[in-house]
Amino acid sequence: MTLRKLIATVIGLGLIFGSAQAQELTGTLKKIKDTGTIILGVRDSSIPFSYLDNQQSYRGYSIDLCMAAAVAIQKQLGMTALNIKMVPVTSATRIPLITNGTIDLSCDSATNNEERSKVVSFAPTMFIAANRLLAKKSWNIRSLDDMRGKTIVSTTGTTILKQITILNDQRKLGMLILAAKDHAEAFLMVETGRAIAFAMDDVLLASLAANSRKPADYAITSEALSIEPYGIIERKDDVAFKTAVDTALADIYKSGRINEIYAKWFLSPIPPKGVNLNVPMSPELKAAFARPTDSPDPAVYGIVPDAQKQSGIK
Repeated sequence: MTLRKLIATVIGLGLIFGSAQAQELTGTLKKIKDTGTIILGVRDSSIPFSYLDNQQSYRGYSIDLCMAAAVAIQKQLGMTALNIKMVPVTSATRIPLITNGTIDLSCDSATNNEERSKVVSFAPTMFIAANRLLAKKSWNIRSLDDMRGKTIVSTTGTTILKQITILNDQRKLGMLILAAKDHAEAFLMVETGRAIAFAMDDVLLASLAANSRKPADYAITSEALSIEPYGIIERKDDVAFKTAVDTALADIYKSGRINEIYAKWFLSPIPPKGVNLNVPMSPELKAAFARPTDSPDPAVYGIVPDAQKQSGIK
């Protein structure tokens, strides 16, 4: 083979290889590469997962994990720079905005369950919460049965809103159920007396109470209505993008780097008021970090509460 033919062959092989690489880059990864931007869905009041601080900057545990995934994706794509765009979402809008391509990841406090997994995917579990009730101590609310004939509120688009609606009917509790646009509005309803209790994930209730004007006024029930594995929401059936995000988070989990990130948000003073939530990592969460999983099945993470079995919500 002459030198000219050899050069032509090498160039040809390079073009074929380059073309194959271009063809392999599809979906969200291609979108990020082409636009130079990754778009994160963020929340205004999901402390400490995703919220606005006093400087109107978005921060939180989930955002830190999403940022780490973004850095890994930038490296994978060989990009010298990556623009991070943050778009506010709510419990009701985050899944539609994922499915229609407006955002690439939803970085908040989303429960991974079977119903949602039909339309979106989830990154490996990053937190495990339990649904409980928050009320003023003066009402002496210890369980959902104590809410008979009273007004309860939860947040639009959440699993707990559906669950308490089912349990209200099954147990014939006669509750008036209100739907708030976000967690902050739901808490305000309890604070101002428009609702007796706020049904939501315990860690979110604890953070809202701790950052309120009178934290000592509130109590959270010990009764767990359901177990809630949290995960960052991804677009469904985008295997390459999910693999990139999941691999980045699994590396953080298994390497132990997650301990520092977790301690920053759950075991240290956090903005805006410097409150320490003091929520140690549970044995169930430690196990999930040691063996990363995106399973929506509550039984994978621990005992399923009777109320969850009764409502049939998984």
